[in-house]
Amino acid sequence: MFDSLQDGLKGAFKTLRGKGKLTEGNMRDGLKMVETSLLEADVSIDVIRSFMASVTEKALGEKVLLALDPSEQLVKVVNDELIEILGPAQEDLTFDRDLNIIMMCGLQGAGKTTTCGKLARLLQKQAGITPLLCAADLQRPAAIDQLHVLGDSLGVPVYSDREEQDPVKVCKAAVAKAKADGNKVLILDTAGRLAIDEALMQQLQTIDREVQPHHVFLVVDGMTGQDAVKSAGAFHEALELNGVVMTKLDGDARGGALLSVRQVTGVPVRFIGTGEHLEDFELFRAEGMASRILGMGDMVALAQQAQELVSEEERIKLEAQLEKGQFTLDDFRGHMMKVAKPGLMQKMMGLMPGIPKEVKQMMGDTDTSKQVKRMVGIIDSMTKQERRDPKLIDGSRKQRIAKGAGVQTKQINELLKQYNMMKPMLTSMAGKGDKGRMESMREMQAQMMNPGAMGPKTKKTTGKRLSPAQKKKAKREREKKMRERRRGKGGGDE
Repeated sequence: MFDSLQDGLKGAFKTLRGKGKLTEGNMRDGLKMVETSLLEADVSIDVIRSFMASVTEKALGEKVLLALDPSEQLVKVVNDELIEILGPAQEDLTFDRDLNIIMMCGLQGAGKTTTCGKLARLLQKQAGITPLLCAADLQRPAAIDQLHVLGDSLGVPVYSDREEQDPVKVCKAAVAKAKADGNKVLILDTAGRLAIDEALMQQLQTIDREVQPHHVFLVVDGMTGQDAVKSAGAFHEALELNGVVMTKLDGDARGGALLSVRQVTGVPVRFIGTGEHLEDFELFRAEGMASRILGMGDMVALAQQAQELVSEEERIKLEAQLEKGQFTLDDFRGHMMKVAKPGLMQKMMGLMPGIPKEVKQMMGDTDTSKQVKRMVGIIDSMTKQERRDPKLIDGSRKQRIAKGAGVQTKQINELLKQYNMMKPMLTSMAGKGDKGRMESMREMQAQMMNPGAMGPKTKKTTGKRLSPAQKKKAKREREKKMRERRRGKGGGDE
């Protein structure tokens, strides 16, 4: 997400790191690179001017220039201004009426119908609400069929009338059905056009006036840059939007639309679409998005993504096992099966701070599902006793398992190594609650990203990978200290 913008900002910060002293001159050089990154990301000129004026004023102040780590201070200044641009924290949607009507509008190709299905799923998962979907897009014949397919896959009812040609009548009939069936939420999938025209706006205004929806959301394609911002402005003038849904942020979106839409239109981004699947849909958080843009990840979104993989019942059962120190290869197999979905591992790594771009690309190029199938085959070739207690797996057993799974013994060693790494990590998170799990996740990540963090830290080894010569020297020093301790205890030298 926004790789080019992220790379540009990182490059700007990198030029300031390691300098003995930051002056107004080299700080301005770094700020110029920040401005260039925003221009290349297709951010609105007015937004860039306002953003840079505020960042420059703060970055050239004594608090930043005289700080112990000025480059880190600049990162904080840019992060705070990004949050300001993206908008204040958004409250969750409230459904305090007997029937809450959500009207979706937008141009063709933005993903409006799919977004209706994604929002329906989100309401099911997070609010326990099953909405009624209304197929009011009569311009595109396939839209009705598409909405019914989405509804069937989610177990969500869909109202449509293939004989009716007036979308206003379809929407009013859907309202009557939702009230009769006791639906808490009704989502209207209205018609779009290839471009904004008077007929489209009049139709939407009539639906808005006759049905009086409580929320009007505009769905815009995040890959269209400033065109998305212009269309948002035109729709907002006609309908008084409550929010924007930005789609296709997993593609080649440069970030310009996302960073510009609120300041240009005054309309906040409420949801973002991050993939083709129905679960690739998130409530927008300015803090998390700013952190992602700066390459610092988004631990809250990562935790939510992890929760999506495991049901509440499974989580309670697993936590009870982990508190007892029980985590078998069967449990490990289940976890691997859940992350085998194409693109999921790359997406989760994108939410982790500090993961190198090369590693993300490698994960994106790797056929994760193929790897998982091989791991599952290895575990299925083990006996129940071996899966329950992997310590039983000695050399001869590995040869038997390798033959049964059609792999080499080194691949079995790799699987057992991954299992042995995951077990203590998950066990340490058990019974800690959401806050404790978040802290454990951060600690786990620090260990994964910093080889020196896995053992006791010393002045010489903290955060650094030792060379073979340094390892030998460290070993000799440890042995020397051991001999000195023995002498002190009267043990004599060896």
